[in-house]
Amino acid sequence: MLADITGWLSALILILTISRQVYKQWRSRSTAGVSSWLFIGQLAASTGFVIYSYLVENWVFVATNAFMLLTAVAGQLIYRSNRRREERQQRRAEKEKQKQGPGTAPRNTEAA
Repeated sequence: MLADITGWLSALILILTISRQVYKQWRSRSTAGVSSWLFIGQLAASTGFVIYSYLVENWVFVATNAFMLLTAVAGQLIYRSNRRREERQQRRAEKEKQKQGPGTAPRNTEAA
């Protein structure tokens, strides 16, 4: 009984921690400091751990790793969405710069 409680409590802490990180990434709408490989590795490891946990009939880890697998998918989707947004913004900025022409300084709109 104590082993199960310890396992479920640890699973809850891990799930809350990872979920908070994915939420933070979603809210920031940025990929700064986040690697796509993080979620790819998490996806691969969680898949393996779900299978392993099922084979050894450890239901705490089946549930935990299944949830971790879902957070890896969500994290990867959020990462890709944020990355596309950043690339679109960069292309827009480059087009604006090209419209200004070479040697054209941005206009100063502040009163002297």
